[in-house]
Amino acid sequence: MIAKYLLWLLLMLGLVGCGSPPPEGLRFAIANAAVTLDPRFSTDATSARVNRLIYQQLIDFDEANRAIPALAEWRQLSERHYRFQLMGESLFHDGTPLQAADVLATYQSVLDPATASPHRAALKLIASMAIVDERTIDFHLNKSDPLFPGYLVIGILPRKLLATQHPFNTQPVGSGPFRFVAWPEEGRLQLERLSDQRSVTFIRVKDPTVRALKLLRGEVDLLQNELPSEIVQHLVAEGMQVERRAGSNFSYLGFNFEDSLTGQQVVREAIAYALDRESIIHYLFADGAQLATSLLPPSHWAGHPSLTPYPYDPDHARQLLSSIGVSASEPLQISYKTSSDPFRIRLATVIQQQLGEVNIKVNIQSYDWGTFYGDIKKGVFQMYSLAWVGIKTPDIYRYVFHSEAIPPNGANRGRYVNPEVDRLIEQAESAATQPARVEAYRKLQALVFKELPYVPLWYEEHLYVARPDIKGYVLSSDGNYDGLIHVQRQ
Repeated sequence: MIAKYLLWLLLMLGLVGCGSPPPEGLRFAIANAAVTLDPRFSTDATSARVNRLIYQQLIDFDEANRAIPALAEWRQLSERHYRFQLMGESLFHDGTPLQAADVLATYQSVLDPATASPHRAALKLIASMAIVDERTIDFHLNKSDPLFPGYLVIGILPRKLLATQHPFNTQPVGSGPFRFVAWPEEGRLQLERLSDQRSVTFIRVKDPTVRALKLLRGEVDLLQNELPSEIVQHLVAEGMQVERRAGSNFSYLGFNFEDSLTGQQVVREAIAYALDRESIIHYLFADGAQLATSLLPPSHWAGHPSLTPYPYDPDHARQLLSSIGVSASEPLQISYKTSSDPFRIRLATVIQQQLGEVNIKVNIQSYDWGTFYGDIKKGVFQMYSLAWVGIKTPDIYRYVFHSEAIPPNGANRGRYVNPEVDRLIEQAESAATQPARVEAYRKLQALVFKELPYVPLWYEEHLYVARPDIKGYVLSSDGNYDGLIHVQRQ
């Protein structure tokens, strides 16, 4: 059915045929545009992935989520003293050399309360910084934390431009493998790959069917994620390349704890039991996802492999809700915010139907990405769905669940406050040994799993689709766009 529908659209739009020869540059169609090109403020997935191409960061991570040198290698001189030394020679895209003073200026800006960076909370353990020489900088901490190097993932900005209040959000200047060229409109961003001066244009195409049509026509060259399984099957039949990789990005339902309904434990627990996640994964994702129990996947060194997903038990969900007077004649009414992406609306409709079966009447509110994400950051919601991408270190728990991380100081968007959660976060961060740290993080995950500030959904598989002449793109486990560094048209 979907194949006939796509073919009909192709004919109606005049898209059948070879089209004109492709341009030299590469065109990457994405569902959501970047919000900001300033790494001090990026929290959405697209911004983080694009900024990773424009800027370099001090450290990166290997496949086991262990911190490794990127711009700099480091030594731990004492429990609270780390020395980072820049490796090689790096130039910003304006031609100035990247030095320790630029690292200092970047992190001073993030830590300045006046900057209002959402990443400040994760870095508050930095007591002071000092330049040793042009290529060396020391970080002094106010408490011991052996995971500290893994927190230094902010893209480095040039200090001279920082001093002039340069608008990095729209005119970025970094030192990464791509330089900024133009951002003429919200849905079209052009970068240039420094290795061969090939342009890469990110084109926002919200509708997945239209993205597929543009790929078939040759108006775009690559797609990644956000495609329904039936469209992917049609693209394969049409000769497009498709690659898949298991992902670590965590999808969830989030709740507002200041709301009289979603702030109730019994309501969140009923929702957890009411969702038939396995059926959703099978029918909507074509088995391209795995059930989740925690922000950290079980394979992560600090993950909790013993947590068991909430089973699908609508009878138990109805019993829980009946304890607060909810029934078929007096259903609970909850608003559910999501983006206007057609697949996300489709997913929300399935969740709406499943919750309706346990006497929860869901009002779906879909918005363009900017409006939706803005509301979530401001706490203007009862329930919403999103995904955390690129999680590498367990300090994510401080960032999203500590009472000090309520926006703008972090991403505790649901205003979840639990002193025991705060204590376990701090206990894990200060643990003297790796086993003690893992034990504390597992206790923390078990408590969060019980209280349900998030209802865990799944870890979505990553998907890459390209035209036949595109070669060399490699998918990452966190869905970043690093494959663009080496991809070529043949």
